[in-house]
Amino acid sequence: MKRLPHGNNINLKEGEFYNRSKELSRIKSLLETTEDGNAPDLLVTGIRGVGKSVLLKEVKKIFDEDYLVVYINFSYAEAFQTNNMSIFGLIDHYYQSIVDECDKRNMGSFKEKVDKFLKTNDFHLKEFNNYNGIPLPVIENETNLNKLNKFVLGFPQELYNSNNDKIKGVIIIIDEFQIIKELGDYKEGFLWLLRGFMQEQNNVAYILSGSMSIYDKLIYEIAGKQGVFGGRLLTLQVEPFSKETTRNYLSEKLPELKFTDEGFDRFYKCTSGIPAYVNTFANELPLNEELDGVNVLEELDDNLDLLTSSLTTLWGRLKLNEQKILIALINGPKMRKDIAKELNVASGSLSVYLNNLQDFQLIEFREGMYHISEPLLARWLEVEYNKRGIYPHRLI
Repeated sequence: MKRLPHGNNINLKEGEFYNRSKELSRIKSLLETTEDGNAPDLLVTGIRGVGKSVLLKEVKKIFDEDYLVVYINFSYAEAFQTNNMSIFGLIDHYYQSIVDECDKRNMGSFKEKVDKFLKTNDFHLKEFNNYNGIPLPVIENETNLNKLNKFVLGFPQELYNSNNDKIKGVIIIIDEFQIIKELGDYKEGFLWLLRGFMQEQNNVAYILSGSMSIYDKLIYEIAGKQGVFGGRLLTLQVEPFSKETTRNYLSEKLPELKFTDEGFDRFYKCTSGIPAYVNTFANELPLNEELDGVNVLEELDDNLDLLTSSLTTLWGRLKLNEQKILIALINGPKMRKDIAKELNVASGSLSVYLNNLQDFQLIEFREGMYHISEPLLARWLEVEYNKRGIYPHRLI
């Protein structure tokens, strides 16, 4: 039975990639200037599930033949996975990702590994061990972070310099870039460090990408006029599918789905045109049956656990006051003072919780009010309350 790609699948097969021709064309025309020593730096943003990673993987396919294209996912860094975030951890993951891509392309990296060890460590004599009367020195090494940063972040340009007879340039794609928020006070320092090397490399193009809405303050810190890059980053916002695009997509890829006009309107409202939700929900709907608005809503409620699995996991990690803020916003956006009044707390005490929810991309601040940015999470909370008469503050 024909089905759509799973919503969390970023490596699509031939023929599964849909639409995004406008975004691809724009990125392609920009990156092609790398060959002339005029490499661009891009920021690709969009909300969770909108298809940024799929788009970037497609970019990699297009340029892989003539360029060294390195796809780096910051969320795979050991430092992030073990909740031990640091600049050193991200830099090390950055380097290992480049080396792995070089190995795939047979652009030998053993020498670079040795160079990295020698150039980024300080060596000193710890002691002498005696072996049959012969004194043997014991050498210790300690990573010098300044040397490490200089070697690793300068590595892409050195790769081009050594291989410019084989490649037209180097393209570094850093996905899930938004996790640098977890660097805390070191975040700005990391951005300045990265900027310094990016601007010195004429043959290395950079694409930074992360799950951020246009209201995310990190975008302004990176790409705003007062941000670290001073407005020099070219920014591309990946939008959800329009209603027309969603209809055409389903008609082409899964024509066995039969909606009434009301049913399709409900489907689009439920998924907000976000490809990950569109695919996941469409795959669970009955085929060759007429689906009206009531049918679609019933199917949504029956499949909420599947559709919201990542969101409910995130919900379980929230502090109680963060959960209460989301509950307060279920019925519509509110001003900060009104949220404080509903929670019976001082308005100033909400800052940390509101900032955390924005970092988790669960709420947005626009036009002076806070809005839930994940309507499926709001629906899940409503359904859980209707079932149990209480919101699921603790998941077991």
